[in-house]
Amino acid sequence: MSRRTSARSKARAAARLAATQALYQHEMEGTALASLLHEFHQHRLGATIEEVEYAPADEAYFDDVVTGVLARTDEIDAAIAAKLSKDWSFDRLDKPMKALLRAATYELLARADTATGTVISEYVDVAKAFYERREAGFVNGLLDAVAKDARG
Repeated sequence: MSRRTSARSKARAAARLAATQALYQHEMEGTALASLLHEFHQHRLGATIEEVEYAPADEAYFDDVVTGVLARTDEIDAAIAAKLSKDWSFDRLDKPMKALLRAATYELLARADTATGTVISEYVDVAKAFYERREAGFVNGLLDAVAKDARG
């Protein structure tokens, strides 16, 4: 992998993590899209917060994921719900998991320029940042099932 490809890959990984956080914030606070994007651009992407340095993110990619999820939430939620087991409803998922799955599902539906394996792997990594191994496995399995429908 070239240095340029590696930098782009890291910037997109940072964008995915930030998009998950932004979507969670939107779910919790109902922050308007323009305010949400502005806040992340000005204060979070590539910033140092509480002595934690965040990697520079691909802002255009971040914007596309957040905007796309909010524009297509019903379609995305239906795609996720269709792959949950019969005894588990979408409403039972916690808010961080919903944000993560929505971002990943949006990419599987709308970002054909990104390989399926990359999307799944990156969001499994996001899951590992917030959850235990079991939940990361759940994310992997669910996204694989969503990808089969979304991308054939």
